[in-house]
Amino acid sequence: MRLKELTGFLESFAPLAFQEDYDNSGLLFGEPEQEITAALICLDLTVAVIDEAVSKGCNLIISHHPFIFRGLKKIQPWKTESELLVRIIRQDIAVYAIHTNLDNAKDGLNDFLCRKLGLSRGRILSEKNGMLSKLVTFCPLDLAGRVRQALFDAGAGVIGKYDLCSYNVNGQGSFRASDDANPYVGEKNSIHFEDETRIEVIFPNHIKTRLVQALLGSHPYEEVAYDIYPLSNPSSLCGAGMIGELDVPLKAEEFLESVKKKLKIRMIRHSVHEKNKISRVAVCSGSGAFLLNEAIMAGADAFLTADVKYHDFLDASGRIFLADIGHYESEQWIKDLLTGKLIEKFPTFAVLSSGLNTNPVNYL
Repeated sequence: MRLKELTGFLESFAPLAFQEDYDNSGLLFGEPEQEITAALICLDLTVAVIDEAVSKGCNLIISHHPFIFRGLKKIQPWKTESELLVRIIRQDIAVYAIHTNLDNAKDGLNDFLCRKLGLSRGRILSEKNGMLSKLVTFCPLDLAGRVRQALFDAGAGVIGKYDLCSYNVNGQGSFRASDDANPYVGEKNSIHFEDETRIEVIFPNHIKTRLVQALLGSHPYEEVAYDIYPLSNPSSLCGAGMIGELDVPLKAEEFLESVKKKLKIRMIRHSVHEKNKISRVAVCSGSGAFLLNEAIMAGADAFLTADVKYHDFLDASGRIFLADIGHYESEQWIKDLLTGKLIEKFPTFAVLSSGLNTNPVNYL
C-alpha cells in the first residue's frame, strides 16, 4: 500500500494536532506516495531496530519516540540522530513517529494501559482546552437533513459518548442576487426571503478543512453562509492520562502485584501505602508526574506513571498512592496497540512487532 494510506489511518485516531508543542511526531523520513511492503513497530528507533527491519524486509518503521527531537543542524555520523538518519536513508526505510499525539488520544496508549489493568469506565484525566470549535450554517428547510448528515459524516457533532449532536432552529433568511449570480432560489436584483434551518455543530479543530469541504459540497447555495467560533470547552477526545475503576477493590500490596503481573514489570517504586483499598486508578504512560494534582483532584486512590522524582513522592504522601512503573515498562505496549489496530484495518498487510528490548535502564 502507499505510505499515505497507512499514516492517514494512524492520524484518524491520533491526529498530529493532538501532539504537544515540544514534540516531533509524524513522518520523519519518507515519501507519502511511496509503496510500503511491510511495517515494523517499535518503541525506540535504534541501529539494532533498523537492522531488524532490514532483515525482516520492512521498509517502514513506526516508532513511539521520534528519533529527531531537537533541531538537527548538522549531519555528524558520530552523533546518534545523524547515524540513524544516514542508515535509514541508505536503506531507504521510511520512519514515522507517533508519540504524544497517541498519548493524548482517547483511544491511545493510556486507554490501552487501562484495559490491560482491567480498569473500566475510563476517561481522560486532564482534558485539553482550545481543541474545539463550532460551525453554524443556514440552508433551506428541505435540504437541512442532507447538509447536517454531511457534517456528521465529516466528523462533526461528537460530544463525549454521544455523536450526531446538533442544534437546529428554523427562521427566515434574506438575500439579493446580483447580475453575476446564479441563485438557487429567488430572482436576480430582487430581495428574497427564504425559510431556512440554522444548524450548529461542534467539531475538533483538526478536521476544519474537511468539514468546510463537506459543507460546501452538500449545500445548494452558490454562496454558503457559515460561521466558525473557537470554543474554550475541554475536549473529551484529547488530553493527558486516564482514570478508571477496578471492578473489585484491592489492597495496596495486591494491587501492585496485579500491576507487575499484567504489565510484566520486574520492579515498582512507590510511596507509602496510605490507602486500605485501591478502587479508582489514574494512569499516564511515560513521564506523567505533572498530573499528580489532577489525579488527586479526580479522586484517584492510586496513580501509575513513570520518571517520578523524590519530591513527587513527598508531595503524594498522605494524599494518593503513587507508583513509578518505569518509562519503558509503561510504553512498551505501543507495539501491541499499533500492531492490533493495523492488522484489524489492513488484514493482508504485513505488520511486525519488534522483538528487541530497547530499554536503556537496567536493574540489578
